[in-house]
Order: sequence, then structure tokens, then C-alpha cells
Amino acid sequence: MEWFSTLSLALGTAWTSGINLYATVAVLGILQKFAFTKLPGGLDVLDNWWIIGVAGGLYLIEFFADKIPYVDSVWDVVHTFIRVPAGAVVAYAATNEMDTSVHTIATLLGGGLALSSHGTKAALRAGANLSPEPVSNWILSLVEDVIAFVGSILAVFAPIVIAIVLILFTIFFIWFTPKVFRAFKRLFNGIRALFRGESFKEVAQKAG
Repeated sequence: MEWFSTLSLALGTAWTSGINLYATVAVLGILQKFAFTKLPGGLDVLDNWWIIGVAGGLYLIEFFADKIPYVDSVWDVVHTFIRVPAGAVVAYAATNEMDTSVHTIATLLGGGLALSSHGTKAALRAGANLSPEPVSNWILSLVEDVIAFVGSILAVFAPIVIAIVLILFTIFFIWFTPKVFRAFKRLFNGIRALFRGESFKEVAQKAG
């Protein structure tokens, strides 16, 4: 069952990378550093203190940026080009000692899961930014942090549980996909409005 554990870890951490890449890297690095686990493939490099420190520092920046309305959406747009490739890289690194066909498929699935979790996160945030109060942003951000930390730990120690979580999330995402595309449309229109000096909310609502 070692192949199943490795694959579950690869896909599970790719999925959490789409939600919070820096929390995922920090958790994996700390677990390896203090010998709580032996990470598969090339993930063992994450136990470097420099990597853990940089990931932790970037997590702190994201922790605050992610709780400011509109700033969180700009942050998500930028991280579309960071979280998704990183999710694929994490899956690749975890499975690079397995059969070539397996780790190629794992890399593709890892990128897809990172994209889907990132897209869901960004869509929910875009919707929250249209509400008149900031509380929903804080709640969503804290929930996302918890999911990233707990999901990373489950990916390491509970492969069956994280596999079930991924299956349930995939079913949810298939249903949620149309809403993700609409939310991204509102999000990009709203951000363009900010650069033009217009109201994010008004332009985003018109786009929806």
C-alpha cells in the first residue's frame, strides 16, 4: 500500500497547495525536519530551514493580506500563476521515484487539483467581496487556513481519509464549476475597475 500512501500524499498536498501553498510547504518541511515522517521522492528537500523559514514568512504575509477585502482577490489573481504550477511540482516531486507513467499522471492530476481548489477559493472570495461587511472574509480565510494545515497533515498520516476528501471535493467542484467561471469574470472585471479608479463592487456586480 506504499504506492497508495505516496499517491494520496502527492495529490492531497497538491490540493492544499491550491488553497495555501506556503502553509502546505511549511507543514511538510516541519514534519520532515523533526522526523515525524519520511516524505517520499524529492519532497525531502523541504526539511531545509531556509525553505521552512521562507514558507513561514510568506504564510504570515498571506495571513494578513488574505483577510483584507479586495486585497485578497488581487492576491488570488497573482497566485493563480504560483499555486497551480506549485501544486503540479509538489505532486511530481512526491512521485518522481515511481513509474514514469504514474508520476506523469500524478503531476497532471496534481496541477488539476491545485487549479480546482484555488479556483474554488478565489470564487468564494470574489463573492464575499460583494457583501457589505468584512466578517465573511475573515471567516473564509481562517477556514481556508485550517483546511490547508489539516489537509496537509491528513495527506501525510491518513491517506485513506484524504483520498475520500479529494473524491468529495471533486464531486463538489463539478457542481460548482459554472459558479467559479462567473466569479472569475466578476473578479477580473472588478480588479480592472480598481486600476481605473472605479468601484470594485459596482463593476463586479454588473459583470455578474
